[in-house]
Amino acid sequence: MTTTGAQLRATEFLDSDSAEVAEFVRRRAPEELGDPMTRAVALYRAVRDQVNYEVFGADLSREGLRASGVLGRGSGMCLHKSVLYAATLRAIGVPSRLLLTDVRNHLSSPRLRELVGGEVFTYHCLTVVHNGQNWVRATPVFNRILCRLYGIAPLDFDGVHDSLHHPYDLKGRKHMEFLTEHGEFDDLPYELVLNGLRAAHPDLFATPTSFVAGTLANDAARHESTQGEAA
Repeated sequence: MTTTGAQLRATEFLDSDSAEVAEFVRRRAPEELGDPMTRAVALYRAVRDQVNYEVFGADLSREGLRASGVLGRGSGMCLHKSVLYAATLRAIGVPSRLLLTDVRNHLSSPRLRELVGGEVFTYHCLTVVHNGQNWVRATPVFNRILCRLYGIAPLDFDGVHDSLHHPYDLKGRKHMEFLTEHGEFDDLPYELVLNGLRAAHPDLFATPTSFVAGTLANDAARHESTQGEAA
């Protein structure tokens, strides 16, 4: 797929022209770093590790899913963090899109699997980046601390190769697999995603536009404690 102006423009959700996104880019990937892909890699790591990954309590309102709103909250799930990364890329002149997929065994706790209704999570989101030659996939989602708690290696991105989920965790257990791709989008297809999540995972919702409260970190600690007692 060739690039078009649509993959560089600010949109409702990828509000790359907002003051919040501009300030994040200025602090995390200043022009002094050099070429666009060096800055893109720096932004990947900043979004991955400076914005906390959290499913519980996720704000799925239109405002909550805008890149500027994600920065204001300081946390989010795959949708929020991929939207933010795509917006920061456009802010430095790097074309970007969003990819929506269904995955098995999305990073989760026993409680989250119960609320999800199994191991399949719908409308998992990642970012598609044009590096000047090719489109590559990047997943700036699971931060280092949470990866350590769940025993998986954090994903890095070099601007050249796809950065997708490792199929196995650090103990060799199957971790995640991609099942279905819903397509690539120049902006977040809000109604498609929200309606799809409500239909697939109704027990996750506390309100029409937010998930139930909790924290993945606490769930991981409780699960680890239970496993230790069982041993």
